[in-house]
Amino acid sequence: MWSTIKHKLITLLQFILVIIYIVFEEIIWEGISKPIYEFLHSLKILRRVETMLHMVNAYVILMIFVVLLAFVEFLGIYAGILFVQGKVWHGLTLYITKIPIAAFTFWVFRITEDKLMQFGWFKWLYSLMIAAVEWVKSKAVYISMIKKIKIVKKEIKDIMKIFKERYFSKERAFSIKIKKLYKVIKESMDKK
Repeated sequence: MWSTIKHKLITLLQFILVIIYIVFEEIIWEGISKPIYEFLHSLKILRRVETMLHMVNAYVILMIFVVLLAFVEFLGIYAGILFVQGKVWHGLTLYITKIPIAAFTFWVFRITEDKLMQFGWFKWLYSLMIAAVEWVKSKAVYISMIKKIKIVKKEIKDIMKIFKERYFSKERAFSIKIKKLYKVIKESMDKK
C-alpha cells in the first residue's frame, strides 16, 4: 500500500513539474520572452553594452547577473503573493512587467556565460539545473503533453489561417469595408 501511495505521489510531483516547465517554456518563454530576447539582441545600443561586458571583470559580471536574477525572482515571488492575496490584476501586471527584465537577464547570461562559468559553484549549479530540465523532458507525461500541445498549436494556426483568409483576404467584402472605414477615419483625422 505504501509503495502505491509513494508511486502516486511521485507521479503527481512529476506531473506538476512538467506542467510548470511547459507553462514557462511554451507560453512564457516561446510566446513572450524569446521575442523580447531576440529584439534586445538585435538592438545596436546593446551591442555596445555587449562589448563593454566582455571587458568587465568576471566578479563584476557575477554581481550584475546575481542582482538581476534576484530582482527578477523577487518580482515573480511578489507577483505570486499578490495572486494568493486575491490581487490578481496587480499580480498579473507585476508578472508581465518582470518578463522583459527576465529576458534582459537571460541576454546578460548568454553574453557573459564564459565568464560566469569560470566560477566552479556557478557551473555546478547550472549543470544541475540543466540536468533537472533534461529529467523533466525525459518523462513520459512531458513527451505526451508536448505532442498534444503541438497538435493544439497546429489546430489554432489552421483556424487563424482560415479566419484570415475568410475575413482579411484582399477580395473579401469584410476586408474591403474595414479598409474603407480606415480610409474615412484617416481622411477625417488629416482634415483636423
